[in-house]
Amino acid sequence: MNYQSLLIKYAEIGIKGKNRYLFEDALVKQIRFALKPIEGSFVVSKESGRIYANAEAPFELDDAVEALGRVFGISGICPMVQVDDLGFEALKDEVIRYLEQVYPKKDFTFKVNARRANKNYPMTSEEINCALGEAVLNAFPETKVDVHHPQVMLHVEIRSRINLYSQVIPGPGGMPVGTNGRAMLLLSGGIDSPVAGYMIAKRGVVIEAVYFHAPPYTSDRAKEKVVDLARLVARYAGPIKLHIVNFTDIQLYIYDQCPHEELTIIMRRYMMRIAEQIAQKEKCQALITGESIGQVASQTVQSLAATNEVCTMPVFRPVIGFDKQEIVDISEKIGTFETSIQPFEDCCTIFVAKHPVTKPNIHMIHRSEEKLAERIEEMVRTAVEGSEVVVCQ
Repeated sequence: MNYQSLLIKYAEIGIKGKNRYLFEDALVKQIRFALKPIEGSFVVSKESGRIYANAEAPFELDDAVEALGRVFGISGICPMVQVDDLGFEALKDEVIRYLEQVYPKKDFTFKVNARRANKNYPMTSEEINCALGEAVLNAFPETKVDVHHPQVMLHVEIRSRINLYSQVIPGPGGMPVGTNGRAMLLLSGGIDSPVAGYMIAKRGVVIEAVYFHAPPYTSDRAKEKVVDLARLVARYAGPIKLHIVNFTDIQLYIYDQCPHEELTIIMRRYMMRIAEQIAQKEKCQALITGESIGQVASQTVQSLAATNEVCTMPVFRPVIGFDKQEIVDISEKIGTFETSIQPFEDCCTIFVAKHPVTKPNIHMIHRSEEKLAERIEEMVRTAVEGSEVVVCQ
């Protein structure tokens, strides 16, 4: 079947009331961007709760579906035939032609589901269902009607034109990127943080990212790995501005001045401070991390509380209650897992104490950080001002 049109469905957007058009417009923009590389020159438009992508030339359906499968806000992708209203006999012929081409084997059960957005149509929805069902049975006697669990659900939408479709390919859901503010992702080379970025982007948030690099203790290949991860997340989230911060001097200074069992907590606190400063410059409203309760010593409830203390922005932790396998499953689905497990360590794994504190005392952390007072503010300012920016898309 050579389809010329795609009907694109959304879910949550439909309950947005008077602001719905803003979300629809954002989704149309994202769909146009996603389909731009696909041959076929698509014209994307919206009409009364429906979004259409009409191709002006033949296109590969699989390529278009793959591209749209990464657009947040889409709940379903329907390869569709659109026909003019030339009378009911002509509609029956179109339905028979559609089923003939789409289903080579006709031993299926089916149901016709007609909807009349055009209430001036001379037949009711139930009358259309019955008449088209009879036409299908007459044309293909091996088919059977099953109104409860049909193998083929034939949708017939009576609008300014008539839409025929029977496949609803699931989309990623969520909200269109760009409809819910901006946030800064602390992106490491691990499994969790790319998943966290994906999940927050799915709620319509524009993502930027910050990566803490510690040369020569971390290699250029470790940095390239994080850039690769940002590009993979950007397939869903749109272009990501990645801020690469040289963290070596700060990390060594903490290592020299502070108790080693507190190193990870204090290091994380300064990462959050730096990330927040960059986020404020970039007009972000929140930070994102891939932390999960109890996964490592710095992610106990007490450690997370100590880390949170230095932040004035909200900190989103979308995988906070996930088991590791649940996070891995999402990373495999979005294509980041194989990159995340490449053996290139980031700065979080270089200076780990043998026995890190799991229940830090915040007053002791404050006293330890007092030892950094002489130089740390200048070092943080240098790190922020000297950060490298890579746009990943």
